[in-house]
Amino acid sequence: MSDYRTSPILVTGASGALGRLVLAELTARGASDLRAGSRKPDALDIAGATPVHVDFDDDASLDAAFAGVERLLIISTDALDDKGTRQRQHRAAVAAAARAGVRHVVYTSMPAPAADHPIFFAPDHLATEEAITASGMGYTILRNNWYFENLALSVPGALAHGAMLTAAGEGRIAHGARADYAAAAAGALLSERESAVYELSGPEAQTVAEQVAAINAALGSAIAVVPMDDATLGETLTGAGVPAPLAALLVGADRAAREGRMDSVTDHVARLSGRAPQTLAAWLATNADMLKG
Repeated sequence: MSDYRTSPILVTGASGALGRLVLAELTARGASDLRAGSRKPDALDIAGATPVHVDFDDDASLDAAFAGVERLLIISTDALDDKGTRQRQHRAAVAAAARAGVRHVVYTSMPAPAADHPIFFAPDHLATEEAITASGMGYTILRNNWYFENLALSVPGALAHGAMLTAAGEGRIAHGARADYAAAAAGALLSERESAVYELSGPEAQTVAEQVAAINAALGSAIAVVPMDDATLGETLTGAGVPAPLAALLVGADRAAREGRMDSVTDHVARLSGRAPQTLAAWLATNADMLKG
């Protein structure tokens, strides 16, 4: 059975870290009709891809960009306000894709989104998944677990103070590398035919203490793990100058881990990408400097 290397493929969010990695993977695998979607296409310089204007707040741009596209990757936007902006943007993109006759849409979601999820942007992903599944298009929903790269939100402060503050308890997170999730997304664009929802993860689920042990080994640091409850963690972070939305995200992620919402380890990354996902220790061997702030 043939793949979709010659199909018109568009990747939104092409200027972002994940989008660039997906396009690089697609190019390396021989995709020949790639479009790189961005609000500022003139600023893009991505080998093997044609820049196109994609603005989730502009229906006309979506209609023009999606015309003739067969396979579409919608990378979730960074609009994380409390006004429903992200949901509106995503719904607009899904509706435009359906109007354009896109045959298969791939979407980057999060682990098991639910209305009662402690991470505040989970309802955005849930609403987008519902819009996609109701659209009539074929789809692959990729529920990406937490990125190793997200450790850069907390590790620099932990290094500065010698302490990792956490409300996760013994909860585990099945972190994975952004590059591995990008390879899985490229694989889905090139091979998936049936509609499906996949939980994506790294190869192991770790507690904060296990993550910190790996970080200490890689950096030669001596970060101590300091357990707290949710309220104390939030107050401590904001008191130290962490912006309230970021503090809420960190507290929410810890609670999600504690509640067992982020510990599912699957083999979907390996199956979709054709390679084993990196462990945290392996990722740290080449990316430790990212965490030093």
